[in-house]
Amino acid sequence: MQMIKYLTLMIILASTTYIGILISKKYLNRVKDLKEMKNALNIFSTKIKFTYEPIPQTFKEISEKVKPNIANIFKESSKKMQNENAGKAWEEALEESNTNMTKEDIEVLKNLSNLLGKVNLEGQVNEVELVENFLDTQIELAEEEKQKYVKMYKTLGITIGLAVVIILI
Repeated sequence: MQMIKYLTLMIILASTTYIGILISKKYLNRVKDLKEMKNALNIFSTKIKFTYEPIPQTFKEISEKVKPNIANIFKESSKKMQNENAGKAWEEALEESNTNMTKEDIEVLKNLSNLLGKVNLEGQVNEVELVENFLDTQIELAEEEKQKYVKMYKTLGITIGLAVVIILI
């Protein structure tokens, strides 16, 4: 009987610790997603400056070069551009995305849709640079949140687990 009690207590401790780690990973992954999105937008800016390829083709190429979370946004956007204008396709792909970015991050990225495919090359490059600047701010905020919350949630998971174990002993 004691063995079952100790096994249950160990499972409780492991579970709460794991939950704390999962919550903290959200903050770590948000920073990674934002940096990857900035990288993807940099690739987009360079491609439209020098290759003059259509936006759907450029987005498809970008989706093959970046990490999966961000690649899905560009891939879906590229597919949607076959039936819709570039700006609307970009917005829909962002809304449907499954990333660690916050609603505020998504809103910053939606700003790109305003002029996407509607203005000349220089206007689009300027718009991408503007969104990249906004992303820099979001990355700084995400880094601050990461520093503040990652350790806290890991510690909180362990602490709650230990408290429950002590209470049940």
